[in-house]
Formats: sequence, structure tokens, C-alpha cells
Amino acid sequence: MTPSLVVENARTEAGEIVSLILENDRIAAIGPNVAAGIGFAAVPRFDAAGGLLSLPFVDGHIHLDKTLIGLPFIPHIPGNTVAMRIETEKSLRRTVALPIEVRGGALLERLAAYGTLSVRSHVDIDTEVGLKGLEAVLSLKQSHGHLVDIQTVAFPQSGVLRDPGTAGLLDAAIAAGADLVGGLDPAGIDNDVTGHLDAIFAVAGKYGVGLDIHLHDGGALGAFELRQIADRTVALGLEGKVVVSHAFCLGELEDADFGSTAAALARSGVAIMTSAPGPVPMPPVKRLAAAGVRLFCANDNIRDAWSPFGNGDMLERVGILCDRQDFRADEDLAAAFRLATEAPAQILGHPVGPLQAGSPANFVILPAASLAEAVAARPLDRTVFRGGAIIARNGRLVV
Repeated sequence: MTPSLVVENARTEAGEIVSLILENDRIAAIGPNVAAGIGFAAVPRFDAAGGLLSLPFVDGHIHLDKTLIGLPFIPHIPGNTVAMRIETEKSLRRTVALPIEVRGGALLERLAAYGTLSVRSHVDIDTEVGLKGLEAVLSLKQSHGHLVDIQTVAFPQSGVLRDPGTAGLLDAAIAAGADLVGGLDPAGIDNDVTGHLDAIFAVAGKYGVGLDIHLHDGGALGAFELRQIADRTVALGLEGKVVVSHAFCLGELEDADFGSTAAALARSGVAIMTSAPGPVPMPPVKRLAAAGVRLFCANDNIRDAWSPFGNGDMLERVGILCDRQDFRADEDLAAAFRLATEAPAQILGHPVGPLQAGSPANFVILPAASLAEAVAARPLDRTVFRGGAIIARNGRLVV
């Protein structure tokens, strides 16, 4: 063993005080006595001071191409419908001079400073912008991949059928390197559930990639669309590779409709993302989890045309979710914390498990004694390790 760093006095979720011996970008050993009696005098040491050892955060739904971070504050322009907001955003998009590479890069740096080391970014694909946004976000993989792992979703924000030519662009986007196919409100935007789903599932089936679909359509209509998505997922053998983001309808269904829809989601492995948004229904987290549905939380819009809010901190997002779901007990707060770490890591297809010998040396030290305390306190003075080195402290990058 040729250690590169020893981390001492870290607290596991179970409350045990351990040391970690890091060997370059891997954990070589972890345990309460692994550093005892070993002559590491010349090896740098970091004292975690009893801080909580956590897996890094994963933000499974952001929009790197949309963020306005890096610009002077732009007043929010409200819209009463999704369609109105889309048009408002397109107007704003035409006036923003700061490139996506700069704005998106600034957001990625902020995310990494807070301990988020993996993201999934939706990128607008339409007949006006073409693949330019995707090309910019793919370039961020090269410039910022040392900080954050990036997946991309080819997202038809303006619809597929109502913007003729978009289906072909989605195909071209996957061929150009996007990781997943997106979708948006088959009924509410395209007014054709079958046609919309035919188009996006055809691209996914052609390339054997997953999908991540925005669904704002509410009530029984939204539930019907969820069941259609689940059926198509099974038919194409895409179990475990499909996500539906938002799914507000799940928070407003009668018991029978909820039960059949949750069963379809569980059977097909279709996961649900919630950002715990403002005054709208949201998926009932505990009820869905009890039905076997996979869930995770994410930030979604961070300071863009859709919302003036958001700072990128997944721990703050977990706290918002807990408030919205009335989570107060320690076990509920701990379960919510995992919706920002191991749950999205699994759903995004990253290897995940307990930090142990052989694991990548990617983790966060939080000044808390438990997951519940971390959620309640949301401390900023955290230390972020990536590849066996400290990359951020107290909410700021140090690399």
C-alpha cells in the first residue's frame, strides 16, 4: 500500500468513528483501526473531527443550457401555463449573450463545491436552436468532467409534433452523443399521446438508450400517460432505464387510479423525479416507495427563465422536500437524504454502494452526527473529496 492521504475521525451513518486510507483515487482501507500503528508519518492527514461521512450528492435533473448564473440578475417573467413559459424562455434565450459554456460551467463549479459530483442535464432540442445547446453541454464534459460527471438528455422543450422536424433532431442528438431521449407532456403540449410517445420511444429503441420525460399533465390524464410510458418501457425491454420527471398527477389521484399507476411504474422500473416544487401537487414519496416505485429528488431549474430561485445545493433541496412532505422523524429525514445520494446514483446507472475498500475516493464530510441532523442543519462547511483529493471546502472550490 502506498497511501496518498489518511482521513481520520470520520463518522459513519451508524455512528462509528473510522479512518480512511486513500491510495490515489481509491479507498485502500476504511475502519476504526486501519491507520493504527502504521508508519504513515510522511503521508498527509485530514482530521474529519467527527464529521459525517457521506456518499457524494447526485443531481439527476438540471438544465445546464438554461441557467442564468454568471449574468446580472434578470427579473422573472411569470407565465400561467407551460406553453406560455416555453415561449417566454425562447424570447429570453435569443437575448442572452453569455455562452452556455460559461453559464453552465459556473453552475457545475457551484454544484461541485456543494458536494454534487454527478448530474443529468436536460438540453433543449428544437428547430430554432438545433443541436447548438447540446454541443455546448457536451463541451462541458471536457472542460468540467474532472469535477462533475455529466449525462445529457435530448429534451424537446417545444414539443415534438407541434415543432415539425424535432423528432429527426432527437435522433441526430443521440447520434451526436446525448445519453437519453427526452419528452414533454404528450397531451398538454403535443395534444397527441400516442404520436408523441411513438416518436420518442422510436428513437430510444433505435439506439437502445433510456428516456427521461417531463410530465406536467395532471389528474387521470397524467396517470394514463404514466401507464402508457410503463407499458412501452416493458415492451421495448427498457426496464430500469426510464424516468418520468415531475409527475404532479401522482399527488392528486383517487386510490384506485393511484394504485394501478404505482403498480405499473414499479413493474416497469420507471423511476420518478421530484424537485418538490412550489404550490402544485407532488408525488407522495413514502406512498410510492411503499409500492415499490423508485424515486429521487433533484434541483431542476436553477436561476433561469423558469425560476429565479435555486442555488444548486442538493442538501437544501432535500430540506425543501421534507418540508413539503411533512417529514419530521429522523428516519424520514435520513430516507430523504438518500433520495439525493444513492437513489439517483442507482437510477442514473452509476455503481453505488457503501464506501469501502476499493471504492472510488469520492465522498463528502458534513459537520453533523447523523443524516437527520445534516438535513435539518444543512451545513455549508462541508469538505468534498473527488479522486482522493479535497476539491472544495465551506462551499468553495479549492482546485
